[in-house]
Amino acid sequence: MKKEEKTVKSNLVFDGKVLHVYNDEIALDDGRKSTREIIHHNGGVCVLALVDDKIPLVKQFRYAYKKEMFELPAGKLEKGEDSYTAGIRELEEETGLKAESLVDYGFMYPSPGYTDEIIHLYFTDKVTKTQMHLDYDENIDVHYFSLHEILEMIRNNEINDAKTICLVLKYYQSFK
Repeated sequence: MKKEEKTVKSNLVFDGKVLHVYNDEIALDDGRKSTREIIHHNGGVCVLALVDDKIPLVKQFRYAYKKEMFELPAGKLEKGEDSYTAGIRELEEETGLKAESLVDYGFMYPSPGYTDEIIHLYFTDKVTKTQMHLDYDENIDVHYFSLHEILEMIRNNEINDAKTICLVLKYYQSFK
């Protein structure tokens, strides 16, 4: 039997620029009531590019964790923006690589317990070097690694970002 929870009442708690937080009253299948705190998000995109057998990772300070992190180039979708277009835009903005085309590697739910965010995953090996176009508040360094080096960084907990781990795994599995 398919399980489902129905929204009884939705209460907007915070309406931010990127996040919209709700405290919803829900009804369970058996009629019991409960609450769910949900963050609505427009979604994001993550791109694995291959350039001369190397993969660019961006290194940036992540305020929530108070540390620098290695990640694949990624970013949020603007309201109503197509993920494919966003993937091309984010790759160029963060790495200075303009993708001719992207291959769809599916999507992931980064944290289904409390957000409806969906991150779309793409691969490209058709790029031209251009210039980075960082947002005014971005401070990013680009580093190139082999797939083997990245897999070791994941194993050694040097890369902890879920979208990066997921897309690297999907890319690695495409060789099997």
